Amino acid sequence: MRKTKYLGILVLAFILVGGIGCATASSDKMSSMKTEMTADDATAAIAAADAARKKAGSVSGEWRDTGKIIGEAEEAAKAGDFAKAVKLANKAKVQGERGYEQMVSQEKLRLPSYFK
Repeated sequence: MRKTKYLGILVLAFILVGGIGCATASSDKMSSMKTEMTADDATAAIAAADAARKKAGSVSGEWRDTGKIIGEAEEAAKAGDFAKAVKLANKAKVQGERGYEQMVSQEKLRLPSYFK
């Protein structure tokens, strides 16, 4: 009984130590990623987000906040906060891609007979 109890505590301790180590490693990676962003990275991310927004707009699938987020990314880039600009631009890009996918998937939407 005691061996099982101590073995359980030992396994739990290893799991906790391993989790803390992983969290520390990923936070170190994130902090180094923030310092590596440049104006070119921000410009490229904003351009990709704008292209995704225009693609979604071509099928009338642009989401409400996508343009606003791109504007915020441009302002952050002008202020020199390139990490924030890239993060916002990536968020806007995903919204543009999802808006396009949403409209294409609903293009041939068939309504049930009780809606007609």
